Amino acid sequence: MTNRPEPPYPEQQQPMPGATEAMDPRPDHGENSYVGHGRLLDRRTLITGGDSGIGRAVAIAFAREGADVAISYLDEHEDAEETKRLVEAAGRRAILLPGDISDPNHARKIVDQTASEFGRIDVLVNNAAHQATFDKVEDISDEEWQVTFATNIHAMFYLVKAALPHMQAGGSIINTTSINAEDPSEQLLAYATTKGAIYNFTAGLGKMLAERKIRVNAVAPGPIWTPLIPSTMPVEKVKNFGADTPLGRAGQPAELAGAYVLLASDEASYITGATIPVTGGRAFL
Repeated sequence: MTNRPEPPYPEQQQPMPGATEAMDPRPDHGENSYVGHGRLLDRRTLITGGDSGIGRAVAIAFAREGADVAISYLDEHEDAEETKRLVEAAGRRAILLPGDISDPNHARKIVDQTASEFGRIDVLVNNAAHQATFDKVEDISDEEWQVTFATNIHAMFYLVKAALPHMQAGGSIINTTSINAEDPSEQLLAYATTKGAIYNFTAGLGKMLAERKIRVNAVAPGPIWTPLIPSTMPVEKVKNFGADTPLGRAGQPAELAGAYVLLASDEASYITGATIPVTGGRAFL
């Protein structure tokens, strides 16, 4: 599909963390376009940040490829219920796991709940993220810095440790990093720093788990049209979001789903420690 929305987008802002229904244009998660081919048949999967944005697109794609999906999210219940409905419409099981994954006890709890419901975990997608924009270092509070790291990178560590006893050889861990790992935005200093950490976490963990035959990879999105954008960025940046890419627009969540499906599937059996950039043409490493 080539007729994607291009900037300028309508002026809009939302309170954090944002809601899908309030966005204009509404993001495309592949609801009407993604066609599965059985590449993840009977896989048991856990996706953090699965309620909206990239996470919803991945949940839809996984379900249509034949996977059951556990959807972890903070407290965006309306968005999460819609994602659950879409997974179940594909004929797969879905469970909702609300709560804060920056709390190690909660991270362990949702892994245990997923394993209890599904019997095992074949694919863990560490996708949830927190971001906020600041013009000066002095404007970033200690608490904001800590929350960003706790949500974006510490939680990945907790979830991986908890999930490994429930994973078998052939399992896949997929982390969401960002173009900001390579080309950090000065207004997203805390977020960009965590995304650089995720890039290195992925490469190192890929080596560490190779002998267990569990693959670890990442996807590095460029500017993607999700609720994080109107809820965390100034109006003018939202209006022109993605215009600085060679393709001249923001990506839609649906345009990333295929990368996650590939990395979760047997087609990527010789890929580990890698990062796939989906950036609209912006260079990554």
